Amino acid sequence: MTTSIDATAAGTWRLGDRTVNRMGFGAMRLMQHADGTPSDRDQAMTVLRRALELGVNHIDTAAFYFSPVRSANELINSALAPYPEDLVITTKVGPGRDPAGDWHHVSTMKALRGQVEENIRQLGLDHLDVVNLRIGQALDRGEGSLAEPFTALAELQREGLIRHLGISNVTADHLKEALGIASVVCVQNQYGLTVRREDDALVDLCAEHGVAFVPFFAIASGTEQAVVSEVATARGVSEAQVRLAWTLHKGPNVLAIPGTGNPAHLEENVAAAGLRLSEEELSRLDTIG
Repeated sequence: MTTSIDATAAGTWRLGDRTVNRMGFGAMRLMQHADGTPSDRDQAMTVLRRALELGVNHIDTAAFYFSPVRSANELINSALAPYPEDLVITTKVGPGRDPAGDWHHVSTMKALRGQVEENIRQLGLDHLDVVNLRIGQALDRGEGSLAEPFTALAELQREGLIRHLGISNVTADHLKEALGIASVVCVQNQYGLTVRREDDALVDLCAEHGVAFVPFFAIASGTEQAVVSEVATARGVSEAQVRLAWTLHKGPNVLAIPGTGNPAHLEENVAAAGLRLSEEELSRLDTIG
């Protein structure tokens, strides 16, 4: 595939009053390598700056993205502040980690306010563009009502600490409940070609309400798939690029946030914004969903 490396190639979507390119960047992988060893700080900041050069204007992060020696929010602040006016930084609250890295979950107004204020402090902002309420533990979808914590975030939005609200790790019922409390600009769930395909209907429901659907771990394969390999080989691209392109083809409201700490992988991911799969290729790929 011969294409320019430009995040704008996938088009744009509106998160409330903010316009973002549909190809974005996830900051989680900036802190350490897959084997757990620390990332190189200078390289991580180079990746962030290069992402903006390639047209990325939507970065996903969280205060709980940290390792013993790295913090995603601190890296973003150090590398990119003062921030470009068009940059939208999305963060999430609900899960938390103590200094030892142990996980806990919060839902009270006081605790959520603390998490929002910590993200603001770390990023060097006076408010947050988008805050996702993440529910459930690990990758397990949360059960029960999200009314109490989402109402608390809506109050923080009224106070001016948050511009727009989203929800994460949720079901269609959660989205319907949240929409009854406040405007929702995005849903962020684990989703991909061979992962969580039960969310196909949720993607459509989000589109009906003008809500962005933002998959995380969209490149994760689980198992190797011959069809993905065949399409990638025929197009002269990587399997990861095929998976990202498939995701973006699911609807104009779908945003991609692939993460990496490797400059070459960043360019590969962003280049997928310009990969147009044919109807025949999409049909073949959907047979393995």
